[in-house]
Amino acid sequence: MPSNAEAPPPPTPLRVPVADSHTHLDMQSGTVEEGLAKAASVGVTTVVQVGCDLKGSRWAAQTALDHEAVHATVALHPNEAPRIVHGDPDGWSRQGARQPGGDGALDEALAEIDRLAALSHVKGVGETGLDYFRTGPEGKAAQERSFRAHIEIAKRHGKALVIHDRDAHADVLRVLKEEGAPERTVFHCYSGDAAMAEICARAGYYMSFAGNMTFKNAQPLRDALAVAPLELVLVETDAPFLTPAPYRGRPNAPYLIPVTVRAMAAVRGLDEDALATAISANTARAFDF
Repeated sequence: MPSNAEAPPPPTPLRVPVADSHTHLDMQSGTVEEGLAKAASVGVTTVVQVGCDLKGSRWAAQTALDHEAVHATVALHPNEAPRIVHGDPDGWSRQGARQPGGDGALDEALAEIDRLAALSHVKGVGETGLDYFRTGPEGKAAQERSFRAHIEIAKRHGKALVIHDRDAHADVLRVLKEEGAPERTVFHCYSGDAAMAEICARAGYYMSFAGNMTFKNAQPLRDALAVAPLELVLVETDAPFLTPAPYRGRPNAPYLIPVTVRAMAAVRGLDEDALATAISANTARAFDF
């Protein structure tokens, strides 16, 4: 999105406070304090700050420690694992040779995620999973190895598992079944259809819907939301990405959650207060806060 795009105006506040179950405050403009205050002013009183690499996971853990309204998750994003295994994050050094990497480097990174996951103010392990959109076949093995390790870490520490699933539905579900999913598993930015939502529902997986469910071409997401059990539904921004309509293309932030909540309520045929009440309870249960 353009860095100079104008921020959308604050929506009408929710009457029932909710949590943004997945955001990236470290990628948003302004200070953490400003972002939290703006969110709280419209009824978004809690956020889950999500780690995607070692630096971001350490930042998430520290920010949660510093701010009562912030809870942290820590992980190596699916696209991060192949970068670590194959060396330099950009793939190649300026000299044209691979930077040091390999399975040992991935093991070291996972050990740090394990250490962070043990902290009491870290409420989840994620976002982890599989992403076949940005990573090609050569990165699949590293992604799956990392995903399996994150599942084990989440179960051992009794933390929620936060899943990034892009163009990899069947394999994500397969790995979860093979490893045995943690008691609390969240599909962040749910991207499956209604049939997959029914599979997730039977397994007790939470489904978190983001601003993209408001897009014109997102009828499969709305169909999934319509059949997802209410007690398994969450809401998120994934900010600064996935800004809901009518503000698509402008910077996203937790204060825009009410826009998505109202769109979700319309799909479900629910009063927004009833949906917000359910979402609030679901998020606290999913992340144990």
